[in-house]
Amino acid sequence: MTAAADTPAAWGGVRRLLVWVTGVRYILVSFIVLFVVWEIGVRVFAVPTYLLPPPSLVWLEFTERWLHVLKHTWVTAEEIVVGYVIAVVVSIPMAIAIAYSRVVERTAYPLIVFLQIVPKIAIAPLFIIWFGFGFTPKLLLVFLLSFFPIVVASIAGFKSIDEETMELARSTGAGTWMIFRKIRLPHAMPSIFTGLKVAAALSSTAAVVAEFVASDKGLGYLLLQYNGDLQTPMVFATIIVLSIVGLIVYYAVELIERLVIPWHVSQRVDGAGMGMV
Repeated sequence: MTAAADTPAAWGGVRRLLVWVTGVRYILVSFIVLFVVWEIGVRVFAVPTYLLPPPSLVWLEFTERWLHVLKHTWVTAEEIVVGYVIAVVVSIPMAIAIAYSRVVERTAYPLIVFLQIVPKIAIAPLFIIWFGFGFTPKLLLVFLLSFFPIVVASIAGFKSIDEETMELARSTGAGTWMIFRKIRLPHAMPSIFTGLKVAAALSSTAAVVAEFVASDKGLGYLLLQYNGDLQTPMVFATIIVLSIVGLIVYYAVELIERLVIPWHVSQRVDGAGMGMV
């Protein structure tokens, strides 16, 4: 009985994964169309390559320097992933504390909002003064830019349960931990993943901003170097590589979302209500 009951659930998970992978083809098609229009437009209007190089030239220049770019890509990717993971580990427990405690909400939340309002580019030089030119300042900037969206979305998720549901759960004798595990956390997961995806999109921006301020390695450093030398094709190549890194982080979070909350309406594989073809 157990094996028979588990088989449909297992196939359901595989089906959701296959649908997600199949959906990637639409992303690939959109990028192919973009690059084709870009190539044709540059050649038809005879745009100088130092202003806007065609994708073919960008690819040619990249193939000659890809090892050098890859070395710097690992540096930026490490900053993005480590800073993002730390933000996740810190922000979700913080959101739980704020959602459950009025005292924590009144004391900690205004400080969190203040830190978010302060322009990160303004405090990046301070991180350089305090921690030097190493890995730590970049990590902190990624953390700060990723932290706030996760906290805000998670708080909204934990607080969005209606009081009638909570009263019904308490009337059945469920304790605080049981209510959190069975009701609050599952109910908050869609909002949490919304914050996680927003933070994933911002993390690559934070890493590059940090490398712009002061760095001798990373994709942000390469962008400044190539831009200063007017190597526009390599500027575009570096931007594309950086975008790919950000997309990998984003879609990794989206894949985890599909596996963790397959029951949510946004994850329906039949496309009901979502217009999927």
